[in-house]
Formats: sequence, C-alpha cells, structure tokens
Amino acid sequence: MVESEKISSKQGVSIIVPCRNEVDYIDRFIESILAQTRNRDIEILIADGMSNDGTRERLLKLAATDERVKIVENPEKIVSTGLNRAIKLSSNEIIIRMDVHTEYADNYIEQCVKVLEDTGADNVGGAWCAKGRSFIQKAIALAFQSPFSSGAAASHKLDYEGVVDSVYLGCWKKSAFEKFGLFDVELIRNQDDELNLRISRMGGKIWQSPKIRSWYYPRSSLISLFKQYMQYGYWKVRVMQKHKLPASIRHLVPGAFVSTMLALILVALFSSLAGQLLMGLLVLYLSATVIASFITCKANWKYMIVMPLVFIAYHIGYGYGFNRGLLDFFVLKKGAGNKYVELTRKG
Repeated sequence: MVESEKISSKQGVSIIVPCRNEVDYIDRFIESILAQTRNRDIEILIADGMSNDGTRERLLKLAATDERVKIVENPEKIVSTGLNRAIKLSSNEIIIRMDVHTEYADNYIEQCVKVLEDTGADNVGGAWCAKGRSFIQKAIALAFQSPFSSGAAASHKLDYEGVVDSVYLGCWKKSAFEKFGLFDVELIRNQDDELNLRISRMGGKIWQSPKIRSWYYPRSSLISLFKQYMQYGYWKVRVMQKHKLPASIRHLVPGAFVSTMLALILVALFSSLAGQLLMGLLVLYLSATVIASFITCKANWKYMIVMPLVFIAYHIGYGYGFNRGLLDFFVLKKGAGNKYVELTRKG
C-alpha cells in the first residue's frame, strides 16, 4: 500500500474474530473480508483458541502474505477472552466483531461504520438472519425467524430499524469498551447479550439497521440445537444473577413452562387434578406448536414434517438449561467453575 492511500488509525477498522479449529472455513472467511467494499483501512485480529486441526498453520500462512491479518493468542479457548485480547491489541477506533461461520454482504463493514456514525449509537448491528444448507438446518433457520421460537425479539426481525436490546455480532467505537467494560470472561455463552444489557442499563444505545446484512448458519441437527439452547438458557441465569433482573420477560417463559410441566408430572402421581392440568397444558402447547409450524411453513410445506420438533428443541432446551442454571447459581450457589460449566465450555 502506498503512503498516499493510508488512512489514520482513528478512521480505520479493527475486525475481531474468535476462532478455534476452523481449518475448513478460515480461508474462505478471510477472503470474504478482503473482498469487502471497505478493505484497505482494516486489520483482522483472529483470536485463536489453541487450534490443533491445521487452522493455526493456515493463519500463519495468511498472516505472512497479508499484513492486515494478525494472530491473537487465546489460551483459555473462550470466546470472551479472545475478543477481549483482540480489543486490547486493536489499533483502530472502530471495532467490528465477525464470526467464521457467518456470511456477509460485500458492504457489511462499510454499512457498520456508516450506521455507527449516523446514529451515534454505542453498538450497531444487523438482524440475526439464519440460513441453512441441509434439510434440517434449513428448517432450524426457518424456525429461527419465527416469533414462536424467539419470543418476538426485534433482533430476529429482518426489516426492523431502531433501538433494540441486542444485535447480532456488533460494531463499536473502542471508547465504548472503556466506558461500558469488556466482554464478561466468566460467561461461556451469552457474552454478547450481557454486554448489550450492560450498555442499555448504563444509558447507552444499541441500534439495529437492515442495511447491515449477514447470514448466520445455525446448528444442523435437533440434538445439537437442543444442547446449544440448553447452554443459552443456563448462562442467561448467570446474566440475570449479575444484573438482578432479566433483560426481557420472554427469557423467563421457557423455564417457567418446563418447571410447571415437571411439577405437574410429579404431583400427578398423587392427584388426578394435576394429571388433568398436565394433559391440558400439553394439548395447549402442542396445539400452539402445530399452529406456529403451519404459519412458519406456509411457503415451505416440506419442512412441516420436522417443524414441531424444531420448536420443541428450542423451547425445551432453553427451558431445561434455564432451570438448571437456577438450581446451580441460585439454590446450590455454585460458581462458574462447577462441573456443568466445564461441560458447556466443551459444547
């Protein structure tokens, strides 16, 4: 790059990326960043969590051939520690988080910067838009955009523009982290939600714009989806414990449903009334699930065969994890180093 093309560091962009064992995807991901409409005044900080599948070697080769690619050590192998190290080592005023398994519009970086400047928000991003390759993954992606799976979260509304409680990934000025703090290193999941909750509670503004476009690939099996949302539910409790109340009432619904079901099952062993209430609740939930499945699949009927199971995996996974979190963090007073936490770290 010739001297006249250089842009001052304050106007540049630092891309921060958590990464571990992504040898099959890392080359394509870096290529997609370098193909962005804004790609000359950037640095790409890859926080590598001790990859052992060949990713490290690929990163070293990429860094050797392009000075914009930089490797950040992340021995803890946790997303939040990797992101924090990348932020601290970043040299630019604008910071954008990106992930390896997401596809981006070719003007993603450009739009992030523009929306950040135009709105004056503390964090900006686009809608959380899901996309699939296999049959099950496409069904999961379809359900992901439904209010029935997300509780009508604005972050899942593709055409929404305005203030939200959370955005997918994110774009900040570096000074925002000095004001609101870095990612919480205790959280294995929900780091983004917790940071956004902290920003909102401290008087900051989070803005979503449909101009910022990306496509997230969800889990590709019902079992992996269940496990993922079990972890989300579990760590949401830890976020609630730290902030003394939930970010939204919708976060409480799956846990309340699962705990009510379990209580009715136990009481039904001794009470016919409880058995009747249990059956009524099951019929009500399954009816709502089937109706929501019909609405979700009205343009893609081939997914109807699995859609009810997809919704159940979302709800029961999150609800079970939430209740497990209540037990561990509130009742048993376990810390972040308990055995279940270690299992979620590997998940």
